Formats: sequence, structure tokens, C-alpha cells
Amino acid sequence: MRSLTVVSLLSAGLLAAGTAAAGDARRQVPDGPVPRVAVAIGPELQSRADDIGQRDLDRLTGRLQREVEQALSGDDGDVVEARLVLVDARPNRPTFEQVASRPGLDAFRSVSIGGARIEGEVTTADGTTRPVSYDWYSSNLADVRGFGTWDDADRAIDRFARRLGDGRD
Repeated sequence: MRSLTVVSLLSAGLLAAGTAAAGDARRQVPDGPVPRVAVAIGPELQSRADDIGQRDLDRLTGRLQREVEQALSGDDGDVVEARLVLVDARPNRPTFEQVASRPGLDAFRSVSIGGARIEGEVTTADGTTRPVSYDWYSSNLADVRGFGTWDDADRAIDRFARRLGDGRD
């Protein structure tokens, strides 16, 4: 009987935590129209898909699309469409595909300079189209923070989205 009470309390706690997390997720969804954002992988980066792994590239393009949609939806409606190309992305640590294809590669101790380059164009509500471009890479290994495979590329994507949302493209 005692174990049933503990399980019930744990279940209730997890349910409450899940409900609170869902509420937080709802609050992060911006009000107003969400601009159309299309993201493609550049030809040079796509040619490295066999080495990097298509799954990782898809994850990066999905993140870029979500971050830009979120950044632009808080805008005053100036940008209505963004067509972006992930031109380059460099991981900080070996990707799953790289580790699988190179048995001697250490997924945890191998660290490199990472980042990303994004180009494209945005269309404003008045029909004006303007080019956008941004890149950010760690300048040395001391700048590499975090333990994720794509930390620097994610940082570049976040910075690009914020700049675009603030009108600093």
C-alpha cells in the first residue's frame, strides 16, 4: 500500500511538472502572424552530407527555420517571407555519421572550431526584397563552449535569427 502511495505522488508530481512545462511552451509561442520561412542546404554543404550525416543537416535546417520564424513573428510584420540557405556548418565534435565511419575517432575528446554561414533574402510587407548574410565561427579552441556536436553552429543560428528579428541584417 505504501508503494502505491509513493507511485501516486510521483505520478501527480510528474503530471504537474508536465502541465507547467506545457504552459511555458505555450507562452513562448509568439502572437501575431508567422512569416513564411524556407530553408535549404547549400550545394557545397549538401555535397558533404555523406560525411556529416543528412540527419544532422536536417536538424540544423529545422532549427534555423524555427528560430527565424520565432524571431520574425515578434516583428511589426515588416518581414513576411525569408528564403534562406545554410551555406556552411561545422560541428564542434564529430557527428554520429563521422564516428560511425571512422572507428578511431573519439566522439567526446575530439573538439574543433565550429560555426555556420547563412545567406538568403527576405521580402518585406511592401514587396521589397533584400539580401541577408551572416556567419559566425569560433576563432580558436578556447572559444568553444559546451559539449554538443553543433554548439557553435547553433550559436550562429541564434545570433542570425536575433539580428534578423531586430532588423539588423
